[in-house]
Parts: sequence; structure tokens; C-alpha cells
Amino acid sequence: MNFIIKKLDKDEEGLSELLLMADPSYDMIKKYIDKCICYGIYLGNELVGQYSILNIKKDIMEIMNISVNEKYQGRGLGKQLIFHAINFAKEENAKLLEIGTGNSSINQLKLYQKCGFRINGIYKDYFKLNYDEEIFENDIRCIDMIRLSINL
Repeated sequence: MNFIIKKLDKDEEGLSELLLMADPSYDMIKKYIDKCICYGIYLGNELVGQYSILNIKKDIMEIMNISVNEKYQGRGLGKQLIFHAINFAKEENAKLLEIGTGNSSINQLKLYQKCGFRINGIYKDYFKLNYDEEIFENDIRCIDMIRLSINL
């Protein structure tokens, strides 16, 4: 499968739909997206996935949002985005890369751990306190944020 990953402009066509796939709250996205650097993965001319990364401390970066269009999932594109983010963070001299996901995000938890991330904490009630509407995935209510990190 031929794909390319390249830096995105924040007004890239299709980016907002991809951001909302990973974070259903536009208000939450607005809080971080302007501070992020965004990369997209393209198949031909079609943007099919993205990640947004933020430098949160001197040597710590966080993947704030990552998604692949549903019709392209299961092809290893998410893994390619994560490895790209890891390499980007290393190039930026980060020592730690973090990511957070919902307790109900079983496929994401599996992917992140397969890519070398380790669980390092839980923010109890994060989604209950920060999102107006309830979120369900895999028939599980998303309430807590599972925090993961990888040493670079």
C-alpha cells in the first residue's frame, strides 16, 4: 500500500472530520488544535488519517488526537502514524511521548501497547467531567482516560 505522511495545514480539507472521529467534542478540539502540529497520511490524493502532536513540557510531547478514516482502518495506517509521531518527537528532542484514550477504546489501547506505549495512569471521571454527552464504545461507557507513554 503506497502512502505518504506529510505536515498538514489546519484548514486541510477533511481534517476536521478526522479530528472529530477521535474526539467527539469540537469544543475540546478547539482548546488544543491551534497549538498542535498536524500530520496527515494520504493514499493517493486522499487524506485518510491524521495525528496532532503538542509539546507540553520541555522534553515531553503528547499525541492529542489520532484517527484513521473507518473505511481504511485495519490496514496498518494507524501504526504508521504512531511510528511517525514517535520519530517526530525524537527529532524534537523529546524524552517522553504521551497519549490518552478512553477506558472503552479497546482497539486503541491494543494498538498503543503494540507500538511500545505503557499505561502510566488513569484520570478518573475525565470524560464524565469534560464532555456534555455520554460516550459509548464497544458497548462500554467511556468515563475514565487511560494515560500511556513511551520513553524515547
